[in-house]
Amino acid sequence: MHAVILAGGKGVRLRPYTSTLPKPLVPIGDRYSILEIVLRQLASQGFGSVTLAIGHLGHLIRAYVGDGGRWGLRVRYADEESPLGTVGPLLGLRDLPEDFLVMNGDVLTDLPFAGLLEAHRAAGAPLTIATHRRQVKVDFGVLTAVGGRITEFTEKPTFDYRVSMGVYGFNRAALEGYRPGLPLGFDELVLDLLAEGRRPLDYSFDGYWLDIGRPDDYDRANADFGTLWPALLGGAG
Repeated sequence: MHAVILAGGKGVRLRPYTSTLPKPLVPIGDRYSILEIVLRQLASQGFGSVTLAIGHLGHLIRAYVGDGGRWGLRVRYADEESPLGTVGPLLGLRDLPEDFLVMNGDVLTDLPFAGLLEAHRAAGAPLTIATHRRQVKVDFGVLTAVGGRITEFTEKPTFDYRVSMGVYGFNRAALEGYRPGLPLGFDELVLDLLAEGRRPLDYSFDGYWLDIGRPDDYDRANADFGTLWPALLGGAG
């Protein structure tokens, strides 16, 4: 099994932590970076090779990860000279298997990556999206108006959504027709697939998931890690 880890972003929202370190290398707990946790998880679940798409401070990621041998992985690198979005870095990669995992390099989760990829292959989907339930509470009364008249009123409602976790199963066919070297966002790809009638597969997951994008998220990750590390790392710790 092969995984592509997107680790080229500047981590602007996580400053000042990312002023001197790329976001995937910020430490969680006393021993690990986010990226090392992910690499350990992938290795423990049977992944043999990883491509790291790097850009901002990518030389530090190369120095830290090396060839991946200490985790039992074969790691190669794809340098992103200019921002290419979420999907753009994949277009220039060669020798990708028919189906492969793609994930952001700042995700802390106990999602079974191998299980997602297995479900993706079994479904024959062009794209599989790991989704997580999020509740958004509105602290105001919500009104619906039609023709200048109030037709509905709900006091401080809570809305349920399924959101993308930043972890995907990809089939190479999903990338056909796009030009390498040009930016391509995840939103554009999904809208194109829907327009073509090629609906992505939903892989629902309600375990632990944290997208470490802001200082508050980072502080929460460190607070959670002391109790969560056995579930996150298990035999990989």
